[in-house]
Amino acid sequence: MDLLQTPLSVDDPVNAAILRVSEDRIAGFLRDPLGEIAMASGVPIEIVIERVRAMLRAGTVRRVRQTLLATNLAHGALVAWRIAPEKLDAAFDFMSREDPFSGHVVIRTADAATPGSSYRLWTTLKVPQGYSLEKHAEYVRQTVGADAFRLMPAKKLFALGVGHIRRRGLEAGSRAEVLADVQRSDMVELSGLDWRVLVALKREFAPEELVRDVWHARAKEAGVALAEFYAVAESLAARGVIGRFSTFLEHVKATAGNQSVTRYNALFHWQVPVGRELDAGREVGRHHIMTHAYWREGGPEFRNVNIMGVAHGLDKDVLLAHKAAIDEHLRESGIDVGYTNVFWGGRSEIKPSEISPFAFAEFHAARGIDPETMRA
Repeated sequence: MDLLQTPLSVDDPVNAAILRVSEDRIAGFLRDPLGEIAMASGVPIEIVIERVRAMLRAGTVRRVRQTLLATNLAHGALVAWRIAPEKLDAAFDFMSREDPFSGHVVIRTADAATPGSSYRLWTTLKVPQGYSLEKHAEYVRQTVGADAFRLMPAKKLFALGVGHIRRRGLEAGSRAEVLADVQRSDMVELSGLDWRVLVALKREFAPEELVRDVWHARAKEAGVALAEFYAVAESLAARGVIGRFSTFLEHVKATAGNQSVTRYNALFHWQVPVGRELDAGREVGRHHIMTHAYWREGGPEFRNVNIMGVAHGLDKDVLLAHKAAIDEHLRESGIDVGYTNVFWGGRSEIKPSEISPFAFAEFHAARGIDPETMRA
């Protein structure tokens, strides 16, 4: 079917059926991920390939890729940057366009009277094993002229899965029957062969690369036979470093038909008693609206909040209703919330962080910095 005739909207029933599965339901490494999407969605494989290709070309889907659990592969943190208003947009541009190690780049706002409201720019940051997050963040700070930054590594993860389409219409307070699992973030060391396969595995797919035998060309790219590619990829999955095969939608930007998938991006903060972080995180993480939930230490800049999470939606009041339901649930669970806040997202650019040690060394060498000086 010609692209002009193919429905491109996320509201098209066939596209919605595909996206409810393909956004965040294809976990681990699969030899036939597109076939799995077809089976789980009830849409024939030929139509799945046609629609995903078309939505990717049109920008409805911003990328298709095999994700990694990078918390197990690289040192990472959520970073809040305090920067003068007149430098904010230029800093956003640098981090989103020129720093491959900065991932989610979001300008956020909160009530001016609340702690941390002067920290307007929020990013994720990852550096490869052996290198220093602090040193790279300091390089970025000097480059963009930021006044200060706060690194907030994830101590534990409780929810991670951005499925915008399947979250539409959730009732406030909707949650799983059981507590969220605690996901560890232990480092996994990789061999040279592991990295070769991983680099080929994680590269975004161009529309024409979306074929049923999706990994054949990637095995060639890695310089290994397909059977060896499968064996290494399945070994990486068994070691906990493979995330999902995912189609990513734009968070806020309009797509086909000037349609926004979401309009609001809320970063929730909770300060719970020391010693109750795991309990609180597992309660927050079981709520279906949460795309991310972490134990992070906000420090004095953010009134010592220690549980953070992200939710997206089309209606600000609906997101606040979800937040109120989570607050009430925490109280009912016997977890005292000493302080809570919401940071709302505005301008944003969402991209995966580069985690290759080779890319990190090349980046700094190209800027006249000895990569060895960036070691942890």
